[in-house]
Amino acid sequence: MSKKIFIVGTGTDVGKTYMAGLIVKKLKESGRNAGYYKAAMSGNVRREDGSLIPGDGAYVKGISGIDQPLEQMCPYVYEHAVSPHLASRLEGNPVQLDVVEKGFREVCREYDYVTVEGSGGILCPLCFDETEIWLEDVIARLELSCLLVADAGLGTINSVVLTTEYMRSRGIPVKGILINRFHAGNVMEEDNVRMCEHRTGLKVLACVEEGAKELVLDSGILASLYEQ
Repeated sequence: MSKKIFIVGTGTDVGKTYMAGLIVKKLKESGRNAGYYKAAMSGNVRREDGSLIPGDGAYVKGISGIDQPLEQMCPYVYEHAVSPHLASRLEGNPVQLDVVEKGFREVCREYDYVTVEGSGGILCPLCFDETEIWLEDVIARLELSCLLVADAGLGTINSVVLTTEYMRSRGIPVKGILINRFHAGNVMEEDNVRMCEHRTGLKVLACVEEGAKELVLDSGILASLYEQ
């Protein structure tokens, strides 16, 4: 049976896709059958035939070396670089949870370790006009535990603690923190790591330097975070 985990960010542009790519790469290079999934992607470009390229999926596929088909990675792909609920208002094709779950189950049938990436932060709206769907609804529907991705810089203590507390208040399990754009020796960033661990009780599993090509985390420890 497939094992899976959900990647949540403290906000937009903290490096969720980058971190997901490194995670999938680590799993693949350790000999594990790894796949990727995302419910909705915004801000994508079109091919010459007019079809949209799921950019986050293409990035993860490129950095990790997996051969998973792009069309299997995401059921909702939008052109406008806005929240999925607004993108679908502008473009049509609103998110439906049944469709998201169906695609997810298909990926789980083919891959032993499935990394699911969120859109934006935990309070990202995926659909609003037709029905109200938030990112946390996807996590609950798919029954997933989470890893939290945060930027190393100023303000991360606040964003990490608030995100963690909100998720806990909603019954969403958080298994650990991944810090992106970390600069070893930077006094503030190293203190941010300590403060995040202190206030959340969670372990910072890895600090990833900007532009790193590898996730410095034992593959066995990483795999153990995934749950059936």
